[in-house]
Amino acid sequence: MNKDEALAQVKEKLTAHRYTHTLGVKETAISLAKQIGVDSEKAEWAAILHDYAKFRPKEEMKTIILGEGLDPDFISYGEELLHAPAGACLVRDELGISDADILRAIMWHTTGKKGMDGLEKVVFLADYIEPNRNFPGVNAVREEAEKDIDRAVILALSNTISFLLKKSQPVFPKTLEAYNDLIMTKHK
Repeated sequence: MNKDEALAQVKEKLTAHRYTHTLGVKETAISLAKQIGVDSEKAEWAAILHDYAKFRPKEEMKTIILGEGLDPDFISYGEELLHAPAGACLVRDELGISDADILRAIMWHTTGKKGMDGLEKVVFLADYIEPNRNFPGVNAVREEAEKDIDRAVILALSNTISFLLKKSQPVFPKTLEAYNDLIMTKHK
């Protein structure tokens, strides 16, 4: 499968709005990857495929997560988290993508995790700051991303955690771990 075929597969699974988002993530991921010296081919692939499962039935995604033995917290902390881990499995099984780096970047693009590698940070951040996103705080993260990707990821995580706290919603444990890990690493 080439990238055009992958985009066609993804387009079939997404709304027009979400497909436009995916194209924005793709371009942003390529740019960020080049900026920090990460494999831009892998970044492009992960970005194209990151929302592959976004509109799958929730029960199907839960079954995949449990059947694969993935962290059950993905199910406990809100349905918005399901598409990332389920998507990594579906991309592997339905599209034949076997690159572990790409699959990990897809799996963690929504929540982040402790010890994120460069590709995981690129896809996480590209999903957050792509040009079609418009919400309070996104421009500050975009500006920071031009200077320091780690600080941009910290700011994105901080914004996400604050947003969830203001809505009295639980925060996925690995999101807190990602934030703490980067804060502690950047301040050493």
